[in-house]
Amino acid sequence: KILAPMVRAGTLPLRVLSRKYGADMVYSEEIVDHAIIATERVENKEHQTIDFMPKSKVPLSAAKRRKHEKRKRGRKENVAKFRTYAGEPIVFQIGTNDPIRALRAAQVVERDVCAIDVNMGCPKHFSVHSGMGAGLLSSPETIADILRTLVRNLSIPVTCKIRLKDSEKESLELVKVIESCGVVAVGIHARCVYDRPRHRALIDRVKPLVSSLSIPVIYNGDVFFYEDFKSMADATGSHSVMTARGAMWNPSVFRPQGLLPVYDV
Repeated sequence: KILAPMVRAGTLPLRVLSRKYGADMVYSEEIVDHAIIATERVENKEHQTIDFMPKSKVPLSAAKRRKHEKRKRGRKENVAKFRTYAGEPIVFQIGTNDPIRALRAAQVVERDVCAIDVNMGCPKHFSVHSGMGAGLLSSPETIADILRTLVRNLSIPVTCKIRLKDSEKESLELVKVIESCGVVAVGIHARCVYDRPRHRALIDRVKPLVSSLSIPVIYNGDVFFYEDFKSMADATGSHSVMTARGAMWNPSVFRPQGLLPVYDV
């Protein structure tokens, strides 16, 4: 039972709540490679967290520093780009379209996370127009370059999360390319790129992909209640199941006894 990656939502508070109510593993929010490369690791003694903060600027004179501080007031320079804690069972998700940048980004957090995941499913314009997220689905060569580079050079496991292609044949070809790269698992969101949350998950299109692979599949799509974890695993043959909106709306979705009132949560 896994908390799925969600941009701007999968930060530490939601991850901690999800773990409290029974999530076995959590994914970070997607963080673009450039952003995490431009950080430095800081041990936060006050919160007992590991923070990845924007790198310090070149030292300024006192007068210039005062001017700079005034100008940046209200911005987010002092907010951690990524925050975790020792022992968190977290998969760090990268948004990338380049194998070298992907590796540099992964190496920044490698010692503090359990695995690296490459986002190949985000349908948002900011990802797709730059060839990241779901934009990678039409470029199997780039997918292979990124995954093989990470698998070869990292000491921790590598995974990726995709969406379905338009046809079963295209989806099968894609997951076989991914499997050949040496990743330890693949997450499959049971929607196509153009589908939106209001469209029902295409559950029946996942089982043939699971059957064709020798690596574990993590199912994602329309998991809103604890019972859905088992029913979706049974329906698709997936080895694990993740939820996104279900956990965002109420993190107690991971609780075997059922949902608690959201305001109590």
